[in-house]
Amino acid sequence: MDGVTVRELTPEDEPQVAALFASCEDYFVAATGGPALPADVQSLYYALPEGADLDQKRLLVMCRGADVVGLVDVVDRHPDAESCAVGVFLVAPGARREGVGTGVAVRLLEEVAGRGMRRVTATCPAGWETGLGFLRSLGFEVVAAQDGAGATVGNRTRGRGETGLCAATLSLGDR
Repeated sequence: MDGVTVRELTPEDEPQVAALFASCEDYFVAATGGPALPADVQSLYYALPEGADLDQKRLLVMCRGADVVGLVDVVDRHPDAESCAVGVFLVAPGARREGVGTGVAVRLLEEVAGRGMRRVTATCPAGWETGLGFLRSLGFEVVAAQDGAGATVGNRTRGRGETGLCAATLSLGDR
């Protein structure tokens, strides 16, 4: 975790985020049945759950030096003022199992708790054990979500091809 910083995504980061998406094929195949598409980075900027505003959206990158090694897609104060919703939390395969994801997650959980939020929701493909195990290790309660395109889970409206998306909830008061 040493040497990893977290900051807002900038337009200059897009090529590295696209490369991150390509390297995280395991996630995209589990979520959508296929690899990431070139437009997936751009769609992050506008993907919001119903009832959320763009000013609630935060796209964060995890960096080791100048290299982007992860991404977090968060909607603050959603679905209510005491919650935040995480749609995507990706760590590059080369940086996994080094404490990067856990260290960043713990830091972000402390930050949102300090801003008065008491619940965090997240989503994860049902068959992606890497992500499910990560969520459980942080104390999230993971439940299978209803299938079907158009259903909102966490901070994401499920797209075509996304089935078996699990919802996870963490009560920050339990930490």
